[in-house]
Amino acid sequence: MKPVIILLGIFFGLAAYAIYISKAPSYLGDNPETCINCHVMNPQFYDWAHSSHRNTATCNDCHVPHGNVFEKYLFKAEDGLRHATIFTLRTEPQVIYIREAGRKAVQANCIRCHEKTVGTGFIYSVQPNFHNYLKDRTCLDCHRETPHKRVNGLSSTPNALVKTKIKSRTERDEDEEEEKR
Repeated sequence: MKPVIILLGIFFGLAAYAIYISKAPSYLGDNPETCINCHVMNPQFYDWAHSSHRNTATCNDCHVPHGNVFEKYLFKAEDGLRHATIFTLRTEPQVIYIREAGRKAVQANCIRCHEKTVGTGFIYSVQPNFHNYLKDRTCLDCHRETPHKRVNGLSSTPNALVKTKIKSRTERDEDEEEEKR
């Protein structure tokens, strides 16, 4: 009985340490700085932090499905497990490419946020012969550099290793409320 308790203690101790060292709880939220817990995402974070999207969208707003809470956290868990495996085994690619599931999430989220711009209800009422190009291609086909520019490798973005403190929308809203008081 005693060896079992000791082994369980070691197991749970190592698990707690792994959760702490990996900053695992931070992945449950939407803070963009979570994406740079690992240095590999610094170029993407740097480009986003200097884009117009930083004021309106976090990483999860674009890269995670928003169908329902279950779908969102399942996607985050699958992606996070894949990332954790890659970083643990030190097999990070020099150039990061979005997977097909991520590409589909980004496309759906572009349309979700820019629905008034890309929605066809009004356009069809004015111009019945309008061709909806979203059926032929994705938003990224034309807007590939939004908001990340062309990141070609880990060292391709100037000053990418400089950690920047960017306030989230929630933090900005709280600051505005304090200023109003």
